[in-house]
Amino acid sequence: MNEKEKAIMDMIGQNPFLSQKEMSEALNISRPALANLISGLMKQGKIAGRAYILQEEKEIHCIGGANVDRKFHLQQNVQHGTSNPANVTESVGGVARNIGENLGRLGHKVRLFTTAGKDADWQTIETASQGFINLQSINQLSNHGTGSYSAVLDPTGELVLAMANMGVYEELTPAYLQRYEMILSGSTLIIIDLNCPKETVMFMKEFALSKQIPFAIVPVSSPKMDRMPDDLQGVTWLICNRDEAETALQMKIDKTEHFNQAVIAFLEKGVENVVITAGGNGVYVGTSNEDVFHMPAHKTSLIEDVTGAGDAFVGATLHGWLAGMPVRQAIQAGLMNASKTLSSPYTVRTELSATRLKLEMEEL
Repeated sequence: MNEKEKAIMDMIGQNPFLSQKEMSEALNISRPALANLISGLMKQGKIAGRAYILQEEKEIHCIGGANVDRKFHLQQNVQHGTSNPANVTESVGGVARNIGENLGRLGHKVRLFTTAGKDADWQTIETASQGFINLQSINQLSNHGTGSYSAVLDPTGELVLAMANMGVYEELTPAYLQRYEMILSGSTLIIIDLNCPKETVMFMKEFALSKQIPFAIVPVSSPKMDRMPDDLQGVTWLICNRDEAETALQMKIDKTEHFNQAVIAFLEKGVENVVITAGGNGVYVGTSNEDVFHMPAHKTSLIEDVTGAGDAFVGATLHGWLAGMPVRQAIQAGLMNASKTLSSPYTVRTELSATRLKLEMEEL
């Protein structure tokens, strides 16, 4: 393709409903010249039918956070009111983004929907993500900064102070997503995290249900559990940790029977597949057609960093499920990826691939 054709494909990828008038003005070419270019792209099989729908494999759509995470490691005990010597590490994070990169590395086509600033932090996220995630639908806002999380850790690794700058996600609204309704309608799976406002989570749940698209909810923290829809009919997967389940269900969970009761409570609210993670104690699982069961975590001899292990579990579990694995086998894939990610210094382990994960599971 030449440069004009590439520009046309980029524009249509972001908005399939652009008129020829809008495209010709944006490209500074005549309407007849644009029509000839579009005709050529249709003959090449790059564009199919009205609304200029791009002919490509279905995507997984991840909606939610994409942050820059910074950790300040103090060299000595904290001293208030003065500067403290520290080493700083920086990584790209965000639940939806992390899950998207895991799925991208596992061979899926993934598109991220999020809001971000027009700043250096977004450029950092873009550089780290663009090889695995389609970023054409990001809503960049000049009046907001990109989401960030900054933590101060003492010499033993204990958290001293954390600061979360997440206000930009309040702009992750139904109106923004409605602009991409045609693209979202073709999704093979929609995954949403609870960085999104509640109205957005509810809107996307109903949208997925109306289009019969599998829909997964992944919380990000206990305080944001109030963004869960009241009605969970149409939720294909809910994957949360113990604290998040306690907050959502207003119950204490500290032994096996409590985990089982919590899983059943979510199933009764309409979720098709429920997973409550319990860290080193594994996961508790329930489906609409199988009794609640427990699966132990894989032992990890060396833990480099816990960051990203939960998102690795979600990504590989959904990868296995989309590949047609039974639920138990898909969750084994998730547990394996989580274990290997714990041993990696990276939030998303760089050696991850579908072939690598399959070999790791065969070694069990």
